[in-house]
Amino acid sequence: MPSLNEIRSTFLNFFEKNGHEVVDSSPLVPRNDPTLMFANSGMVQFKNLFTGVEHRDYTRATTAQKCVRAGGKHNDLDNVGYTARHHTFFEMLGNFSFGDYFKHEAIPYAWDLLTKDFDIPKEKLLVTVYHTDDEAAEIWKKYAGLPDERIIRIATDDNFWMMGPTGPCGPSSEIFFDHGEHIWGGPPGSADEDGDRFIEIWNLVFMQFEQFEDGRRETLPNQSIDTGMGLERIGALLQGKHDNYDTDLMRSLIEASAHATSTDPDGAGNVHHRVIADHLRSTSFLIADGVMPSNEGRGYVLRRIMRRAMRHAHLLGAKDPVMHRLVPALVTQMGAAYPELGRAKALIEETLSLEENRFIQTLDRGLRLLDDELERLPEGAELPGEAAFKLYDTYGFPLDLTQDALREKGRAVDTAGFDAAMAEQKAKARASWAGSGETKDATIWFDLAEEHGATEFLGYDTEIAEGQVIAVVKDGAALTEAAQGDSVQVVVNQTPFYAESGGQIGDTGLLKTESGAARITDTRKTAGIFIHFAEVVEGKILPGEGAELQVDHTRRSAIRANHSATHLLHEALREELGDHVAQRGSLNADDRLRFDFSHAKALTAEEVAKVEADVNAMIRQNTVVETRIMTPDDAREIGAQALFGEKYGDEVRVVSMGRADTGKGADGKTYSIELCGGTHVKQTGDIGLCVVLGDSASSSGVRRIEALTGQAALDHLSAQDSRLGEVASTLKAQPAEVVDRVKALMDERKALANEVAQLRRELAMSGGGSDAPEAKDINGVSFVSQVLSGVSGKDLPALVDEHKARLKSGAVLLIADAGGKAAVAAGVTDDLTAKVSAVDLVKAAVVELGGKGGGGRPDMAQGGGKDAANADAAIKAAEAVIGG
Repeated sequence: MPSLNEIRSTFLNFFEKNGHEVVDSSPLVPRNDPTLMFANSGMVQFKNLFTGVEHRDYTRATTAQKCVRAGGKHNDLDNVGYTARHHTFFEMLGNFSFGDYFKHEAIPYAWDLLTKDFDIPKEKLLVTVYHTDDEAAEIWKKYAGLPDERIIRIATDDNFWMMGPTGPCGPSSEIFFDHGEHIWGGPPGSADEDGDRFIEIWNLVFMQFEQFEDGRRETLPNQSIDTGMGLERIGALLQGKHDNYDTDLMRSLIEASAHATSTDPDGAGNVHHRVIADHLRSTSFLIADGVMPSNEGRGYVLRRIMRRAMRHAHLLGAKDPVMHRLVPALVTQMGAAYPELGRAKALIEETLSLEENRFIQTLDRGLRLLDDELERLPEGAELPGEAAFKLYDTYGFPLDLTQDALREKGRAVDTAGFDAAMAEQKAKARASWAGSGETKDATIWFDLAEEHGATEFLGYDTEIAEGQVIAVVKDGAALTEAAQGDSVQVVVNQTPFYAESGGQIGDTGLLKTESGAARITDTRKTAGIFIHFAEVVEGKILPGEGAELQVDHTRRSAIRANHSATHLLHEALREELGDHVAQRGSLNADDRLRFDFSHAKALTAEEVAKVEADVNAMIRQNTVVETRIMTPDDAREIGAQALFGEKYGDEVRVVSMGRADTGKGADGKTYSIELCGGTHVKQTGDIGLCVVLGDSASSSGVRRIEALTGQAALDHLSAQDSRLGEVASTLKAQPAEVVDRVKALMDERKALANEVAQLRRELAMSGGGSDAPEAKDINGVSFVSQVLSGVSGKDLPALVDEHKARLKSGAVLLIADAGGKAAVAAGVTDDLTAKVSAVDLVKAAVVELGGKGGGGRPDMAQGGGKDAANADAAIKAAEAVIGG
């Protein structure tokens, strides 16, 4: 009996031998189809090849594609565990031709694989074709030898596939297996077709036509093939089972669940084990592909699946978390085919454990509330919608989880009442938001959030993705179109563009649609809606169009480097200055980073150099930058630093980088651990280099560091080196000699300055080349006054002292004319200070010079004024003071 792993390999090997490229499964989050929440078929990753938008170096391919159907129109969640073939996660085997081969090759491939490689009896197979597809029917008849009664013509859309209202389309042919008369059911197209006797195992789609808006359907020039066969279904068939959950892979997961809960895998709790086994696969693969539990979008669907599985584990009697203990069994079964499971094993376990611990805390209280509500109701009555909403709003029970719990009791929920309670809460939230100070124009973002939900951010994992234009907005109003030259805001359902937050600036880049293109100049966020500020550069941008969004890679890379360097810088500052250092603001732009932190005094040059060296040491380690989802309390428990100004919900992203012997974290070896929602480099080496430009005051008790990384840092160092070379050349010295040469020049300059000052004083004392000024006798006091040019104010006290020494007894007043402004100094010998004060002389002179005040000692005082032209009047005013 072949295992599912062997069946998968047989399928891929068969088509590889027949010239097909074996292509890895694409991630579960589609990057090229914004209409899908998750990849739900094998053709999703090839959509652009079928439409001709993209070309690759192969024209035929085969895949085993991981798929999830648990949200949107493809939602099998409620049926999982209760039926034989419903799953939230499944694998779709497929072979594809992109204009290479068509029906005459596709049908023989399918027939040979099934009847030869898989050894399925021919008499057990029958097929359907679209009722007008005579070509396919004839091939089945001639190549497979099927009689007409086993080639069933179907006239409905079941056998005609369309990508959408327009675009590629074509008939399909489905292959069925007959389980025998002992099982109820009729062939496809019959009244009893919903029975389990005839089970579809493979669907071959022939992309033959192109559908146009006017109803025309023309033959495609490059006709293509798209097939899909569920691994679980064909596995059950080849293993002789009628139930997908009895296959070897699913059975191993069911037994792992039974072992973890110490219960019988086939007993009364059988349905619970089936749900756990299925949901273990979908949650683990979603986490491995970057989806994290949240209250919005894909994260919300993941949380619903997780909590549904956890609820079933609780019904089995599990008191402690179970799901994370089952991950090793899943990796053992599927890790070889999907290596991403093994790589993400620790993250999957940690995320499941965290979520289940949180859920267990509220589960009992929620179920008690549910039981209390049911006791008040008549037997068999519906649970009121208000009660279901309280479970959702207070205890985090999704509606489908409440419905699942009630199904076991034969009860239902008043869903209309639930919707009414939800609408009432939204109205209250809207009223609260409207009163929060936001601008009137901003109400449109709340309207869009209410109608379409929050924007799904894809930018942690990709810089290129497709989205659907939800709205085009200008001046707070929705537009029907934006034409070339318009500046508008564009909203899409999902985006790789980061919206400005936490100090990281918003992304820029390009948005392209079928009708036009726009340059994105900024991205911001309001009410959960990502707002792309756009300038239409070509054609038109229309709501409802599909859009390709491409982030400016070079700019994003620089921003990422600066953001990651900020984390390292924060920790280096704490290591060097102390634990009191905490972030007080930041800017992570593409050209620089700025980091404000609590610290009372300026950093010394040695401290700055040490911080810079520590950051660069961590960069050179080139360690992986790890991201995990945790509660804020758990994050702080392992030493995570919270970033200033950030608002944290029930869960946070925890970014860790660098290794240090005196680090933190679970192993005590992690250098930096911070709560952060921004984008970061994959490894610290991607930062390249960090250069600290300097330290300055930001505000009282807050310092600011500015720095450069990567190419900007290299450019800065290169410019410095170039300037150093210019200085060395000017000095006719080697760069290593520049410091000594500059010091020598400074010493020489100082000596020359002193010599010049001395010469000026001597010249001033000599009266500018003639004899020194003569003294006047005023009221018995010898008084010398002089107006000087070419002398600075700081030279006057020394000149005053020299005059005093020459006079032996007397008073001196000197005025320096410095470009029209005046400096004044006065001196009185010690024997006369009781009679005349130098302070009074200066104050009298300053008034005439257009100044105020002046001061000093009785023997020496100084002042200044605005107008040196009144020097004579100033001297007369001083003389009047002496004359009494």
